Amino acid sequence: MAKRSGADDDLSRYGRLAEYNRKRRFDVTPEPPGRASTRKPARALEFVVQKHRASHLHYDFRIEHEGVMLSWAIAKGPSLDPSVRRLAMMTEPHPMDYNDFEGVIPEGEYGGGTVMIWDRGTWEPESPDVNKALAKGDLKMRLHGKKMKGSWVLVRMRDRQWLLIKHRDQHASATQDLTLAKPKSVVSRRSMAGIARAAGASARQLEQAAGADPPRATAKPA
Repeated sequence: MAKRSGADDDLSRYGRLAEYNRKRRFDVTPEPPGRASTRKPARALEFVVQKHRASHLHYDFRIEHEGVMLSWAIAKGPSLDPSVRRLAMMTEPHPMDYNDFEGVIPEGEYGGGTVMIWDRGTWEPESPDVNKALAKGDLKMRLHGKKMKGSWVLVRMRDRQWLLIKHRDQHASATQDLTLAKPKSVVSRRSMAGIARAAGASARQLEQAAGADPPRATAKPA
């Protein structure tokens, strides 16, 4: 078996992406290697949400900050209901190239399973200093996505445990569940099962991907 990227190497040169690189074998997985972005900061900041059926289904919420994508795993996905607080577990930062990744991570690899680009767009910090807000554990933001819009906040409870909460505005809803109403990829318009089939997933991964799709009766165009 091939060793994981950097298993015997000094990964410190990757900075905040060292952990991302350590966990992956890039001669096996189609995921992009971790490199910090050198894009000019004047452009709009990116955000992406990737629906991911690995050992369990979750939604990876990522926002661009200082050349990488800060990442949180949300088991039930984002909610438009301001009274609902979604647990968001902070994970390792990802490279910005990951924003374009949709496909299947092979079985046996870290995060093995189907990945969908469920939403994407740009974001603006509503907190005046992002680093101070992250350190305090209270990051307010405005999202401009295909599905997620308006004002949101990430609040830290302890260690890596955060909450993602929708603020009350014209985009809030106590009745609409985006994960059921708009389940398809904003890039390929495919379902999880469609992505798995196109990527040549194993029979087990295809079954898991199909199980991550909502019943057709509840689904509407993405």
